Amino acid sequence: MNIYGYTPKEIIRTPEMHPLTWRMREDQQPVWIDEYRSKNGYAGAEKALGGMSPDEIVALVKDSGLKGRGGAGFSTGLKWSLMPKDESMNIRYLLCNADEMEPGTYKDRLLMEQMPHQLVEGMLISAFALKAYRGYIFLRGEYIEAAVNLRRAIEEARAAGFIGKNILGTGFDFELMVHTGAGRYICGEETALINSLEGRRANPRSKPPFPASVGAWGKPTCVNNVETLSNVPAILANGVDWYKGISTSEDTGTKMMGFSGRVKNPGVWELPFGTTAREILEDYAGGMRDGLKFKAWQPGGAGTDFLTDQHLDLPMEFASIGKAGSRLGTALAMAVDHEIGMVSLVRNLEEFFSRESCGWCTPCRDGLPWSVKILRALERGEGQPGDIETLEQLCRQLGPGKTFCAHAPGAVEPLQSAIKYFRDEFEAGIAKQHYNNARAIGGIQPNNLLKERW
Repeated sequence: MNIYGYTPKEIIRTPEMHPLTWRMREDQQPVWIDEYRSKNGYAGAEKALGGMSPDEIVALVKDSGLKGRGGAGFSTGLKWSLMPKDESMNIRYLLCNADEMEPGTYKDRLLMEQMPHQLVEGMLISAFALKAYRGYIFLRGEYIEAAVNLRRAIEEARAAGFIGKNILGTGFDFELMVHTGAGRYICGEETALINSLEGRRANPRSKPPFPASVGAWGKPTCVNNVETLSNVPAILANGVDWYKGISTSEDTGTKMMGFSGRVKNPGVWELPFGTTAREILEDYAGGMRDGLKFKAWQPGGAGTDFLTDQHLDLPMEFASIGKAGSRLGTALAMAVDHEIGMVSLVRNLEEFFSRESCGWCTPCRDGLPWSVKILRALERGEGQPGDIETLEQLCRQLGPGKTFCAHAPGAVEPLQSAIKYFRDEFEAGIAKQHYNNARAIGGIQPNNLLKERW
């Protein structure tokens, strides 16, 4: 992850334009509490707890336009407002989704390893607003350095009076713990995360009821992403107008964005919404490596639809990328070059999604392995007439509303878009003898072929 290294475009991080990263050290070491406080750290928490009511904080975050940075892009303030108003429900939980398992995404890791106190402060403010007395950071188990740094930051915050009993003399109590997961992609789904936290199998729950009313251990629970919570301190410290003024888009604030793949300078940078994908690819990531031509890209992780070079001038924002037929997702894009075959690439992605399915519902459990089998055959040049149509049918049957959670719909996004833009590569995988035989007998129905093969 390269946020400091060489880029063709010089980057000067400032508090006004880079609220998430301006405090980061040039030597990439963690910013501990003394340095963090010397750079206006915990000012947002002191303002929030020192004179604002929980409802005022919720309204402020809602007015700021802060959207979830985990991929869904749902209004954070609106999500907070769904927590029950009943004061008798005094046990509430705030969960931080730090299970960053999306292939090609590493923005939360950067923030947790180098800016752990920013997340701690964000959770403190959020917990106060939600009247939650306990918080958990559900951390991907492989993020060992992040776990060490977060635990140290929590202890430093406790010693400074920001964690524990009667914080800042307000009477508000808040405990914060790091919980490392066993490593499952499905834990990115908030109800599967809750099940795992409780010691259960990481299967999604039926909704409704939603976590805001019945969450962890049956109590009201709010789940937010690392980057989302890390935005909260700056909003409290500097106000709504400032936060909205950073962006050149209807989406407010900044976003951790980047490019991976065979580019000259893969990395992640904090940029305002509205920055175009081409600017990130060429000015920050340095363009494709010498001798390689740009072919396609995924805007925000492995579970987003492929786009082509004609979409590179789109602003990186939720609406524009959505209208183009994909999703902004995590905004960590992956560039595909001309030497990479789309069938092999998609087969690799579908193998991952198939392996990570929790197996709870039939379409996902059986449909994804089926797509992998067909893609393997196409990759070997042993595909049969009807295979592509079967893959398209699977994409429809595993789409939104057809499965228990959003795992399968996200899994088929790269598949359906690869067929849409690069169908000729899939057709090239159909064995010529099968194609000729089909023509000779007047065509073979896909269903008959499937009965024979599977």
